[in-house]
Amino acid sequence: MDMTTTRRVVKTGWMSHDLGGLLFVALGLLLVAAGYLWRGRVLRPLSAKRAQAAVTRDRSRNLLRSADMAIAEARRRAARGEPAIVTVGDVTRVACRHYGHLVEREEAAAALRRRFEAADCRVDCMTDAFD
Repeated sequence: MDMTTTRRVVKTGWMSHDLGGLLFVALGLLLVAAGYLWRGRVLRPLSAKRAQAAVTRDRSRNLLRSADMAIAEARRRAARGEPAIVTVGDVTRVACRHYGHLVEREEAAAALRRRFEAADCRVDCMTDAFD
């Protein structure tokens, strides 16, 4: 009787798992490298109309923030029991100092009126925005 040894090779597929994992890691490293190079820079807006709308939104939002900061600054400056005096000039100064916006008086007055009413400033503030 002849005893031959037979070997059976079972394919486990470990090579395909290693190759897939290697490709996954390589893709991740590629994405990290691309993110490091671009660092969140916007290359170009897709549409000039959308870019202009974004600029307008940012400007109006910054103007409202300037009015909020002017109100808060006036409240800090006011003595106890005295009303805080917030002027349109305060809003234009804050907008120029913090955001670099040169603002028209009417635009600043409209923003101050809006924030004045939203912050319930009639109780403890006075302003020249309604003139």
